[in-house]
Amino acid sequence: MLSIIIVSFNTNKILKSCIDSVIKNSGNLKYEFVIVDNNSTDGSVAYLKRLSQYKNVKVVFNRTNVGYGGANNQGINRALGDYLLFLNSDTYFEKNILKKMVDYLKKHPHIGCISCMLKNSDGTIQGTGGYFPNLLGVFSWMLIQDFPFIDRLIKPFHPMKSRSFFKGTGFYLHEKELDWVTGAFMLMRKKAVNDTGLFDPHYFMYMEEVDYLFRMKKKGWKVLYKPDWSIVHLGGKSGSAGSGILLEFEGVKIFYKKHYPKWQYALLRVILKTGAFWRMCIFGLLKGKVDFTVYAKAFQQI
Repeated sequence: MLSIIIVSFNTNKILKSCIDSVIKNSGNLKYEFVIVDNNSTDGSVAYLKRLSQYKNVKVVFNRTNVGYGGANNQGINRALGDYLLFLNSDTYFEKNILKKMVDYLKKHPHIGCISCMLKNSDGTIQGTGGYFPNLLGVFSWMLIQDFPFIDRLIKPFHPMKSRSFFKGTGFYLHEKELDWVTGAFMLMRKKAVNDTGLFDPHYFMYMEEVDYLFRMKKKGWKVLYKPDWSIVHLGGKSGSAGSGILLEFEGVKIFYKKHYPKWQYALLRVILKTGAFWRMCIFGLLKGKVDFTVYAKAFQQI
């Protein structure tokens, strides 16, 4: 059985679309929904109370927003499936890919986590993971990655560069083993989840999947990106782009404090601060006041 774990926070309308698309495109796959609501105030609670009357639906109602990782942990503790799908509420299926992906995992027991291609609503490709953020990778991400061919020399933390002329979409056209994949869609084997444990709740949102898959790979499991299958991911429906940038910077700092030596953390802060200043100047000039303000705040907080 497949357990589909969805964290809900003020995404009532698109949550309905997500769930409806799963039901429509599940075929004869045996599955359950495990939905954790992080104190939504937009009508999601009333909808989920009605939904919880179905036998294959479990709903957890939190009185506070415990974050993405903390809510996923609640889902893990209630999931009964041999396979767990961590799915964002701002996604929807256009085809029945779930059974095919579960069957693929059954045939490849060395894979702990698999993801598909994520697409925007207009059909364009989204970034869906990359490589762990070592110091060289973070330096490239912050300062030089927009130049052509850099990703061929330095394994990219974020291969997709949405604001660059060289966007990097070609990276996501081919199947490959990655270090991490985006938390919007992560299909995992329960045994790999048991080996890895729970998400680290210190990450409120952003970087929690990088940390989790870092620990999973240390246990010997592989992480696969397979673009034969795809879903639509609307993106950014539970927070602003500015808050996402700040939370990701904070998440990278937590990751380094946890997994790397202190001297690397010190260098990381220098790289992030330099990168935030560079982006504050460049994006502030090219994009305007909003971008300038976001990176100025990031510079202050690093």
